[in-house]
Amino acid sequence: MSDDTDALRTCGLRATSPRLAVLGALGLRPHVDADTIAGLVRHNLGTIAPQTVYNVLGALVAAGLVRRIEPAGSSALYERRVGDNHHHIACRSCGAVADVDCAVGRRPCLTPADVHGYVLDEAEVTFWGICPNCQPLVRRPDQAADTSSGPGPGDGGPS
Repeated sequence: MSDDTDALRTCGLRATSPRLAVLGALGLRPHVDADTIAGLVRHNLGTIAPQTVYNVLGALVAAGLVRRIEPAGSSALYERRVGDNHHHIACRSCGAVADVDCAVGRRPCLTPADVHGYVLDEAEVTFWGICPNCQPLVRRPDQAADTSSGPGPGDGGPS
């Protein structure tokens, strides 16, 4: 029996082909949206209705086997890394997302000034920036304008 089958049964879920395929797809590609998962599942199972993928994802999130994250301005993304206190970093240019371990290590790793009577058990943080692949393509706000390579005397610029 596979680890995914065991995990599903431990959570009280049947180990159906769509559930196993969705877990397998998320094992290959973390931080992906439901449409991407559906495409990966179709590659393995053949046809599957998009609603089936959404239903499976909902059941897996409810069972605690999958985590749903929603970076601002993005579709919901899904990942298999659950049960720890980690955050995410997202690229403002291409939307790539990566895991970031909590700086403190215990839940919640951030303490608000006022909890308004709530009992806190988690802090969800998304850091934003430009990923290494996009950095050569996007000028960051902290970069000064580079005037060393512009036109100068004798090459069409002001003299």
